[in-house]
Amino acid sequence: MSIESEAALAELDAALDRTAVSDALADELFSVVDLLQGSPTLRRALTDPATPVERRQALATGLFGPRVSDAALALVVEGVGKRIGATALLDGLERQAVRALLKTAQQDDKLDEVEDQLFRFGRLVDGDAGLRGAITDRSAAPERRSGLVDELLAGKAEQQTVRLAKRAIGARDRNFSRTLNGYIELAANARNRVIATVRVARPLDLQQRERLQAALARQIGRDIALQEIIEPELIGGMRVEIGAEVIEGTVAGRLDAVRRQFE
Repeated sequence: MSIESEAALAELDAALDRTAVSDALADELFSVVDLLQGSPTLRRALTDPATPVERRQALATGLFGPRVSDAALALVVEGVGKRIGATALLDGLERQAVRALLKTAQQDDKLDEVEDQLFRFGRLVDGDAGLRGAITDRSAAPERRSGLVDELLAGKAEQQTVRLAKRAIGARDRNFSRTLNGYIELAANARNRVIATVRVARPLDLQQRERLQAALARQIGRDIALQEIIEPELIGGMRVEIGAEVIEGTVAGRLDAVRRQFE
């Protein structure tokens, strides 16, 4: 991502942070993204750097003003006013829609549950080839794939979880797992936390989780959102992944490291 796009994203984040969020606001932003996704001509018109900012914003206001709330329109106009490409604009608006849903969960003290449910749903899909194929099959009707999410989650998860899971199956980049992981990262960011994925042979008990979270937080200087993956094939210890950093504490991992020294 370019420096300009990163700066624009930060400014859009700040704009949403000043806005009263609601499920309706998220829906409106998603609808704007979907409309722009289906109209290359309109995307180009709203992001053409040769067109003065005022004209681009006026076009956005004329098009979306009668369709969305003032709050949603302000965010769209803010995005259109940035000197960014069409993909960055769509990414930025979609990000704000997701953040709006996550903020509603946070207001209801449900953000922890939503983050965990999204993580568990992703693990469920990734661990079942048949389910993964059904969820990500672009040739299947969207309603059918959305109905499958309802069968799996309705009545068992928060409504924000269900809505985000449905959004992820229609990911614009056609990658369900990457999109869902992005939502999980945004949920962690909402609490200024960093995600640590922990792979262990047996589930950690509460005391072990708390000690590990505290140790990792001291190491990186930020609070930790711990995501636990059970892999019975691991031989002792644990493997911790924080972004691109891997902390290898399994017996198998240490043996591999020793073997590499002699190769």
